[in-house]
Amino acid sequence: MKTILLIEDDPVLRENTAELIELSGYHTITASNGKIGVEQALKTHPDLIVCDIMMPEMDGYTVIETLSKNPSTKGIPFIFLSAKTERQDIRKGMNLGADDYITKPFTEDELLSAIESRLAKIAIISEGSSRFISSNGKEESKLRDLNDLKNFFDDNGEEFKFKKGDIIFEEGQNSNYIYLIRSGTVKAHSLDEHGKELITSIYREDDLFGYTTFNSNMPYQNFATALDDSELVGITRNELTKILNDNHDVAMDMLDLLSADLSGARAQLLEMAYSSVNKKTAATILKFAEKLNKKTSEAIKISRNDLASVAGIATETLIRTLSGFKKDGIIEIEGRNIKILDLERLQSIE
Repeated sequence: MKTILLIEDDPVLRENTAELIELSGYHTITASNGKIGVEQALKTHPDLIVCDIMMPEMDGYTVIETLSKNPSTKGIPFIFLSAKTERQDIRKGMNLGADDYITKPFTEDELLSAIESRLAKIAIISEGSSRFISSNGKEESKLRDLNDLKNFFDDNGEEFKFKKGDIIFEEGQNSNYIYLIRSGTVKAHSLDEHGKELITSIYREDDLFGYTTFNSNMPYQNFATALDDSELVGITRNELTKILNDNHDVAMDMLDLLSADLSGARAQLLEMAYSSVNKKTAATILKFAEKLNKKTSEAIKISRNDLASVAGIATETLIRTLSGFKKDGIIEIEGRNIKILDLERLQSIE
């Protein structure tokens, strides 16, 4: 019987979660804070650890850091369980070595699936097959999923810094690098035969971009420009190709990512073809708010040209439409800043 260590300071949640795990056929050990959890892990060497983040005595980040430094516990699969849902919090947990990150509230299936999959992977992966040699000659751990790939970018990628408005790459240029955004926002855009710009994607922190093909030297298919000061890390296309050849799970994750990009592009084209000008403008404002991680109470600072490019309408038409939204009390405009005043009306515009 596999042993699960549950570290959770909330007594009710700890009791209920422990019972759920027990009923699923696992032996469960509990700890009421991080300090006790570390002591239990060193004493019992569980098969897997489920750990909250915000706890007294010692938080979850410190727990995993402490256990990672001990040879007897550093290989134990580790799942964070937390109400912290910000992207930077998730990335911090993954960078510290966590295998998964489940946000509260969670379902029974979410928790048990995470436990089962991590235990299955650790059983399948043997020491002899869990190493590969990177292009720089350094031995690396075998990558398991997209989070591991992003961590590889962080640890091994070449660093690039771009100022707002800098061109990262141009359409037709050799696709030498694939990038991960550490901070900032990047737009992918193309020009039509009349020189009009069309924004095809907006990338933000923790997004990968710049991939066109992995098996041939196909050039970039669009431009990429920094929307604000941005820090990126990149690895070469050849390096990524080798990683995907050696790590089939990561290759499947990348395939899913490419499929999602294609679906998003298709949805954008359909919206441009059939939506009204008002609906296109409203959808574009909402899209920028989401991509820039802005709450509805916070203003969006974006150029009218960029808004028009994403919406697929003329800038003059966009400005007239924004003026109408402002007159109706849906948005507030001050300079380049747009603030959503009535989210429900903006979402329901046809």
